[in-house]
Amino acid sequence: MNKKHLFAYGIVAVLFAASGFLVGGKLKPAPEPMTFKPAPGGGGAAPLASEPAGPVANLFAQTMPDDKGTQQALAQWRGKPLLVNFWAPWCAPCVQEMPELSRLQTDGKYKDLQVIGIGIDTPTNIAEFNQKFKIGFPLLVGGTNGTELSRTLGNAQGGLPFTVLIGADGQVKKGYLGRLNFDKLAQDLGTL
Repeated sequence: MNKKHLFAYGIVAVLFAASGFLVGGKLKPAPEPMTFKPAPGGGGAAPLASEPAGPVANLFAQTMPDDKGTQQALAQWRGKPLLVNFWAPWCAPCVQEMPELSRLQTDGKYKDLQVIGIGIDTPTNIAEFNQKFKIGFPLLVGGTNGTELSRTLGNAQGGLPFTVLIGADGQVKKGYLGRLNFDKLAQDLGTL
């Protein structure tokens, strides 16, 4: 292959990348699903258009497969304090903090806290990781969509690991980019 061919391939690659950014910037997110709750007085379900929408509502609207392939609705954890960890098996700091996150879930000190891992990788890689390390909290497969979900929760850089603390009230309490400082996290958990 000569230099002219390499140069031509480079230009084509740049054009495809630029067109991807242009198209991606014009796409609009899907509207939030309407939520139904019982109407006052027990008269069935009525839509609540005034229910707050936002990043946590978007999180709870998601359904993702776990490491065994079973679909999990994130809404099952609504009303609990959550520690949502965006990670990947190829991310060294992510892997380093997994044992501590697992202990946080299983040691019983924070009984109501639910830790959830959303993996930015393939189902196969996440399943193999959990078979090897036996993580004590649910590992979900977010794939590349998980990165965008983490951005909506405050991860402006899209870096990993990214962890977000959500109160039982459904409000984001704090976001952590990079490997967790577990002493600082314990202080933050104490305020819930």
